[in-house]
Amino acid sequence: MKKGALEEQVLRASKEIAVKFIEVGRLSPTGFAETFKTIYRSIDETVKEAQKQKQGDEDPSPQSDS
Repeated sequence: MKKGALEEQVLRASKEIAVKFIEVGRLSPTGFAETFKTIYRSIDETVKEAQKQKQGDEDPSPQSDS
């Protein structure tokens, strides 16, 4: 997946979570900026970590039979 598309999905997921928090009353407009940053960072870090693990799984290092 392209980096731009991935960033767009992270942003979209963050927005959806923030909207849900607003709908259930867990997030107010005054705390939106800081909470949104926290949500975005959490999703972004999770996605990046998953990509690293996936790349590690797809690129196994050669093992010797010694």
